[in-house]
Amino acid sequence: MEFPADIEAVLLLSFGGPEGPDEVMPFLENVTRGRGIPPERLAGVAEHYLHFDGVSPINRINRALIDRLQGLIDVPVYFGNRNWRPYVEDTVSAMRDDGIRRAAVFTTSAWGGYSSCTQYVEDIARGRQAAGADAPRLIKLRQYFDHPVFVQMFADAITAAARTVPDGARLVFTAHSIPLSARSRCGTDLYARQVAHAAKLVAAAAGYRDYDQVWQSRSGPPQVPWLEPDVGDHLAALAQSGTGAVVVCPIGFVADHIEVVWDLDEELRVQAQDLGVAFARAATPNADLAKVGADLLDELRQGRPAARVPAADAPPLQGVSVDGVVCTPACAS
Repeated sequence: MEFPADIEAVLLLSFGGPEGPDEVMPFLENVTRGRGIPPERLAGVAEHYLHFDGVSPINRINRALIDRLQGLIDVPVYFGNRNWRPYVEDTVSAMRDDGIRRAAVFTTSAWGGYSSCTQYVEDIARGRQAAGADAPRLIKLRQYFDHPVFVQMFADAITAAARTVPDGARLVFTAHSIPLSARSRCGTDLYARQVAHAAKLVAAAAGYRDYDQVWQSRSGPPQVPWLEPDVGDHLAALAQSGTGAVVVCPIGFVADHIEVVWDLDEELRVQAQDLGVAFARAATPNADLAKVGADLLDELRQGRPAARVPAADAPPLQGVSVDGVVCTPACAS
């Protein structure tokens, strides 16, 4: 892959989220379009958003992230989403109208796999198609699950959270579950391997030799197997074995998604209280993720080697570059 110095802008590409009660169901319909999710399931998820007046925290956090990133780099930062305004198609067209010819894309996902990486590649392609023949070239920055700043931010968050609960709290990492069938959609169980690898790096940086790594926020019919164990089931098992305190680190989330502020801060916290377990949730990077984005941009522009936390074991597959986009080999074929 070439390492161009003439990057003229950065596109922050994210998932999107509603910003009012009237937007919740249309947003969820966008997210689940073509998946056959029954309306009653969407209504149940909508209640999670309505608990926060229909406002997802993600767009507010992303705007703060953009402000922070803009202060660290010398090119303009644009904002586009997959599932809600501002849509990536509109943003890339605006970049074209502003005369942008080549831009880097920083996604709010640290991981590989289909929904964590390849789907963002599809977003980039869709945005360029919407912008037409004069669309800027968009170069996706690499996956950053093992970036030293990313790892240290979570390690520091664990240390801070641990101060709020009794000594000896069990460290539990959690990430969004996916169907077992999706593990091989890109030819590898890349996502699960990278989450496990990142958990190992963060635990070591925070000074923990023992920890657990579980999953959360599964959806869909119960007969479809997903990655397990579920964080709620695991918490119940810990309580039964005599664990009196936990520190939960949502390592799979770079920001306070609704799955963090509802599934963990509300549902899991109440479950812990009912079980008599002291509970602390480690903070996500949120707007501080700008530090990672700025460094990844420098890597690209300067042709620097990727900054990664050294590990005794080989890091999981990073993927290959295909016309400026990092994918796993099977996804690139």
